[in-house]
Amino acid sequence: MKGQLVIEAKNLTKRFGKQLVFKDVNFKIDDGEFISLVGPNGSGKTTLVKIIMGMEKKTDGELLMDKSQTVGYVPQFRNVDIDYPLDIESFVRLNLKFTMNPKKRAENNEIIKQILEKTRLTHLRKRPLGLASGGEKQKAYLAQALLNDPQILILDESTASLDVEVKMQLMDLVQELNQKYNLTVIFITHDYDLTKKYTHRALFFENNTIKPISVDEISEAMFE
Repeated sequence: MKGQLVIEAKNLTKRFGKQLVFKDVNFKIDDGEFISLVGPNGSGKTTLVKIIMGMEKKTDGELLMDKSQTVGYVPQFRNVDIDYPLDIESFVRLNLKFTMNPKKRAENNEIIKQILEKTRLTHLRKRPLGLASGGEKQKAYLAQALLNDPQILILDESTASLDVEVKMQLMDLVQELNQKYNLTVIFITHDYDLTKKYTHRALFFENNTIKPISVDEISEAMFE
């Protein structure tokens, strides 16, 4: 149900040695929100995501999350060699634990089928990943991220290096997942147009702090 709190920061602080990343940060993210993380390189966006994912520890304060919440992660676009040996379906399947149990294998096959349908990859499932377009490759990474049925989806500059039309197609799909399944989306981006078009609001990183802002407050200057 929308409106349920999924992440809350209370006086959250992160340092690496003497280097301060952010200090005494406070914000909330509700179930089903589509949030952008915006601000200069090195301002702490990736660090915050790593704390959310449990890959970094906070220095002080609190980051409150329901421990039962699962997180899916889609990386920045990474090209794949043309001779990469796996097709799209096999690549997506890499994130499922291998099993010899017939019942579990059947369950896994059904999961893969549903995820490929969700991400519009069913008709491309046997295409070699190395021969797939940039947008198709990113959809494959998105499909991997959805395998554990996450409540929170993190896009880490996942549209960077894609052309405008492909960016829009990927974001249209993410928006559909957000709306249809009430999926909470956290989008690290340097793209002003995508932020304005798709996200509900933003967290703006600057000068060792993080400020929640509305869509109307988002300006092109924040992306320079």
